[in-house]
Amino acid sequence: MTYLVALALGVAVLTGHTLVNATRWLRRPVAPATGVTEPVAVLLPLRDEAARVGPCLRALLGQRDVPDLRIVVLDDGSTDGTADVVRTIAGDDPRVTLLTGAPPPPGWLGKPYACWQLATRADPAATALVFVDADVVLAPHAVAAAVAELRAAGAALLSPYPRIVVATAADRLVQPLLQWLWLTFLPLRAVERSPRPSLAAAGGQFLVVDRAGYLRAGGHGAVADRVLEDIELARAVKRSGGRVALADGSRLAACRMYADWPQLRDGYSKSLWATFGHPAAASVVVALLLLLYTAPPLLAVAALAAGSVPAALVALAAYLLGVAGRVVTARATGGRWWPDALAHPVSVGLLGWLTLRSYHLRKRRLLSWRGRPVP
Repeated sequence: MTYLVALALGVAVLTGHTLVNATRWLRRPVAPATGVTEPVAVLLPLRDEAARVGPCLRALLGQRDVPDLRIVVLDDGSTDGTADVVRTIAGDDPRVTLLTGAPPPPGWLGKPYACWQLATRADPAATALVFVDADVVLAPHAVAAAVAELRAAGAALLSPYPRIVVATAADRLVQPLLQWLWLTFLPLRAVERSPRPSLAAAGGQFLVVDRAGYLRAGGHGAVADRVLEDIELARAVKRSGGRVALADGSRLAACRMYADWPQLRDGYSKSLWATFGHPAAASVVVALLLLLYTAPPLLAVAALAAGSVPAALVALAAYLLGVAGRVVTARATGGRWWPDALAHPVSVGLLGWLTLRSYHLRKRRLLSWRGRPVP
């Protein structure tokens, strides 16, 4: 019984932290009334994105309140006609520049090298750089709001996390964990104020940087061989003396990351090992997550079967507190909470399996993404 009470208290503390982050410290960018007057370059790396780039690029062309906007697109060795789709949509719009990317040199992964090529070949006058992935669709005021928030935060890097679009059961089980993990376990105030690189986070789908701060940190050249180049870039910014900030970008952008379960499974498998680092650390973290969030409903059923109603009620309380954390996260980030939050223990269990799969495939050197091996 003492163990169950301690378990429930632990989950309660974490859910309380989620609530504080979501209601007090999470930034929510809004478009400035006067627009953004500084030159801004939106950078779009593409590799075999013919099926998805259309809505993304049209949304970029429809941005408002940024009169000095340039859009630089890099075709990173696509074989599906991505460049032709870009040319068709952009037409003769002078704001759009289409580049042909070079293969990544030794020591570079594909995504960081594509982003580095874009950053170094963008208009030198642009003082703010906005990195956007092809699966992101921006609201008309998104770039203006994000750049304005970057300046208001006094940050060198701002990560406005998009609203994650879910369509399948797998989406609904796994994708909400992205926002839940950082709202639950990251102290957002410290992320902004502390110079410690370990207290840094970012999502590469939609990333806004001050150009001078980005270059001072070494840009993507500083994270050339990193699978999680977005988080590592945020850490590089901190190491160079810059500040980073996270924001709720659910009103600015929507993102459907994966089309089906195989893509989702492989997408997480390629990077979860890098998220946790050493396998021992991953084992401890996953064990704690399973203990806190997957075990309570199982313990409630076991206690009820054993005739211990008080123990069953405490375990049920722990489960409901975990569900409450998911509800808070969903409501704060434009996600779906009913009835998905009730399956939170299953979500955490699935995360544990994906983590195990990630380490297993990496050990066997079987990880790849977009036709390129992941070291």
